[in-house]
Amino acid sequence: MTINLENEATKQLNFDYTDIIRKVVEECLDEEDFPYETEVSVLLTDDNEIQELNKNFRGKDAPTDVLSFPALEYPKAGDFSCLEDLGDEYFNPETGELILGDIVISVDRAMSQAEEYGHSILREIAFLTAHSMFHLMGYDHMTDEERIVMEDKQNKVLDKLKIYR
Repeated sequence: MTINLENEATKQLNFDYTDIIRKVVEECLDEEDFPYETEVSVLLTDDNEIQELNKNFRGKDAPTDVLSFPALEYPKAGDFSCLEDLGDEYFNPETGELILGDIVISVDRAMSQAEEYGHSILREIAFLTAHSMFHLMGYDHMTDEERIVMEDKQNKVLDKLKIYR
């Protein structure tokens, strides 16, 4: 597994975010029994940059906590049967890993949400990473049913890693 991690945030995190993000990504993939070695890109940024991305890609001119850019579409969430028929363009030619997609996290927003919810910034970064990873694997939260499934999966991953509120 490869995680391309860039930190362009103006505010600095006071913990080993590289290790936490790696553990969360690995646990999400394990939780889903993802059938391929993967490559994921993660960008830590600030509210101004994520607002610009949100405006350009989603038409929403406001900052958000996390954006997910899946490289693949699935017939249904967690159904990876379609991956067998993927062309070479979905795989990194150097590593052979499946390119899963991109995650963008606003450190500004993560810090304010951690304070608002009364838990650590480590927990918030871990939660946002898990949330986005499940988006990259086809999950969403547009309906209550989808939201409950996604929340259960996120909580299971964080509980396994002993990252609590």
